[in-house]
Amino acid sequence: LSILLSLLVPAHTIRSPDCGGILTPSGLKYRKSRPTSPTPAAGRGSKSVLRQDLMAPPAPDPSLTSPSSRNQITAVKVDEFSLTLIPDTGMRLSIDVDLGITSAPSTTKEMQLSILADLHVEMNPEGNLELVTSACKPTLEELQSTEEMDRSAPRLSSFMSSGSDVNKQINVEKICLEVSKLLLFPNERLMSLAAPFPITPSCQVRYVPLAAPMYSKQGIIISLQTTFQVSGTAIPLPVSPVPFSMPERASSSPSHLTLAFSEHFYTSLFFALEMSGAFNTTMLVRTSPCPEITPFLPQMGSLFQEDLPVVLRAATRSSPRVVLEEGRAILKLFLTAQIGAVSPVFQSFLSMNVDVSARLHLSVVDTRMIISTAAIEDIKLSLAASDVGPVLAVLLEELFLPTIREEVPAQINVVLRGGVFLPHIASFTYTDVNVTVHKDYVLIPCNLQLEAKTG
Repeated sequence: LSILLSLLVPAHTIRSPDCGGILTPSGLKYRKSRPTSPTPAAGRGSKSVLRQDLMAPPAPDPSLTSPSSRNQITAVKVDEFSLTLIPDTGMRLSIDVDLGITSAPSTTKEMQLSILADLHVEMNPEGNLELVTSACKPTLEELQSTEEMDRSAPRLSSFMSSGSDVNKQINVEKICLEVSKLLLFPNERLMSLAAPFPITPSCQVRYVPLAAPMYSKQGIIISLQTTFQVSGTAIPLPVSPVPFSMPERASSSPSHLTLAFSEHFYTSLFFALEMSGAFNTTMLVRTSPCPEITPFLPQMGSLFQEDLPVVLRAATRSSPRVVLEEGRAILKLFLTAQIGAVSPVFQSFLSMNVDVSARLHLSVVDTRMIISTAAIEDIKLSLAASDVGPVLAVLLEELFLPTIREEVPAQINVVLRGGVFLPHIASFTYTDVNVTVHKDYVLIPCNLQLEAKTG
């Protein structure tokens, strides 16, 4: 019965990762300090959010007849704000806040509010990663008392039960609600991880989280699947022959983040560019007239009596592939080249198959991977069809190889000159980047830098 059902039910596309990242413990602890308030683009800092929320005036309470009967916060100082990794579980947020609390006209107590919150990242119904709290425990203890401090600060009644001992009466739900507010800004940024990024005007890339992250001693491991759109339509990608998993990070690496990209990722990238027609190009072979080629191809004289420039039109005939070896990345392009003259429209007189193997150079600028053709390692030409009789391979190379060797890498570099955006969260960029090509995958350890952008 199970075999019969498997034949009746259509097979679904298997979703598997082709890239990912490991946010290390040092990356988790990273924070950018600023002498001034963060700009709107960078958002309010977590300490500033907590400080302003704790000191925000509570809503008026008509049941209280005397303002003096209510507790007031006169000072807030965030001493510690740290996030640590708990393997196999998630993260632990630790906050220590010194509070100055006026509970009577002439009495002020210095209290320390300690908050421990367990956090983890999960997938929400929209398919985005979301940071949530699984536990929150605030505690308050008295440090010392002083006399007659300024009583003009906002009141505390939204956090402490009025008329009760402030050591014992903490409004836990309100405190933990304020902690959850701290997650609003990070979650806005997490949503930007799956945003579409342009590669060319007609081709876009997205990095889709496949599941909630895993937590290990190495860090927070996120698996991503790459999807591409061409002219607004998602395209089916080649099936990955080998399942990809994040390689283990070197324990001695001080980097904040380690990104990894599979061989299949790069093949999918060039497949998407091929689908968009990015590698179809027209090359000028000869600015001189056709008669200069006639001695090599005598039958051309009967096709073209006048002086016409010779051009080559190249288009992909099968999907490109990228092969990753230790220390190098190789692009294999398979083209069909039509050779002809424009008189006044293009008239082809022969076509040939062109197989190109080109070394790729990979680097990172900001949040973009810059891919360029460093060198062509091999080119093979073979005749596919001819209206001018048989043409030897040696003659094809003599007539057309110099143009192909120069123009094909130039076209690749033009297509990819803007770079390919890496998975990243808005407002963050990558620094201290090291790109290493291994067999079957590329490893990119880097550090994080939070940018403050104006406007």
